[in-house]
Amino acid sequence: MTGFSADWLALREPYDVSSRNPQVLDAVVTLLAGTNQVRIVDLACGTGSTVRALASRFPAAQNWRLADNDLSLLARASGMIKPPRVMLTTTPIDLNHDLEAALDGPVDLVTTSALLDLVSAPWLERLAVETLARSIPFYAALSYDGRIEMSPSHKVDNAIIAAVNKHQRGDKGFGAALGPDAAKAAIAQFEKLGCKVVHGQADWVAGPSDREFQNEIFSGWASAARETGDIELGDIVEWLTFRRDQVAAGKSSLRVGHVDMFAMPSGTR
Repeated sequence: MTGFSADWLALREPYDVSSRNPQVLDAVVTLLAGTNQVRIVDLACGTGSTVRALASRFPAAQNWRLADNDLSLLARASGMIKPPRVMLTTTPIDLNHDLEAALDGPVDLVTTSALLDLVSAPWLERLAVETLARSIPFYAALSYDGRIEMSPSHKVDNAIIAAVNKHQRGDKGFGAALGPDAAKAAIAQFEKLGCKVVHGQADWVAGPSDREFQNEIFSGWASAARETGDIELGDIVEWLTFRRDQVAAGKSSLRVGHVDMFAMPSGTR
């Protein structure tokens, strides 16, 4: 799996938290209400942002098993200040090859954040089958869905968006990634297997004061566009210079589309 730096994960975390769809999250909380203890597996946990986003919403004692292949990120996750009632176990694991091992044992909920757009269609089907075979509810947040709005506009915007979405479909360690099609594919896959699925938009929204966040995103998109080879380098440089100038002037705003979903197996309380 392609890794992400701890610095980028820390920068994006406040935007992730504010973007989570409240109706989808409420469905997760409602399902687990009234339980004395909740056992949760978090796939591709990074530094533990999902724990920090969800733990305060669950009144029960919580046992989180955090799974990731990046030992540095796992070390940061294990060292986080834990909320009350929370126990953490970190598991270094290659989710592409050892997904089943990550799901073994008593589990009440599987979570993941910003993972599904990185995986392939066969891996997603495998995930759905394995969670449903164990009758485990599944909550996936912050799957990028291809929608991007930038203001003010630039003549190269549409080409950049197309290149970014093409790059998103490259191999991220699981085979050809679903990229912007991931959320739609996941909803369809879990519904096909008989789950009730709650889903909704969970967009990043950045305004003129969010300078560092926007600059990091625009730089990443410029690099992705360059790697596709679909846009002349001079056009990419002109676009990135324009974007940085607008950010510096406090005139830039940005929306990046994401989707949250929660799949409940039939018979789940």
